[in-house]
Amino acid sequence: MNVTATLIGQMVAFGILIWFVNRYLWGPLTRLMEERKKRVADGLAAAERGKHEQELAEKRAKETLHEAKEKAAEIISQAQKRANEIVEEAKESAHAEGERLKAAANAEIQQEMNRAREDLRGQVVSIAVAGASKILKRELDEEANQALVKELVGQI
Repeated sequence: MNVTATLIGQMVAFGILIWFVNRYLWGPLTRLMEERKKRVADGLAAAERGKHEQELAEKRAKETLHEAKEKAAEIISQAQKRANEIVEEAKESAHAEGERLKAAANAEIQQEMNRAREDLRGQVVSIAVAGASKILKRELDEEANQALVKELVGQI
């Protein structure tokens, strides 16, 4: 056999093999590798976007928490202010009620004093009338009149 023909035959077979591999294997494998490379790149980009979005979400959460704390502090401040106002209103109301009760008590005391004076006047008048009638009965006896006056003064 001829070595040259074998070598040429092997080169032709090798050429066909290279053409076959390039046409049916190399192209699809390259496309698969490119697609995989693209998917990996997209996955990494999505991971970066996710990380960025997570950072933004954490930042928004911190801001929201800060705002909530500020609002809570403001609500607490308003509640304390309102509590102080209620206490002051209660003090003023209690003071006004005390003044009203004091005025009512003073009016009642005045009424009782006026009644007592009227009762005393009535008693003094009845004692005076009783004394006058006794004096009239004993008109002539001067010493008896003086004893009667002393007795009446002692009753008062």
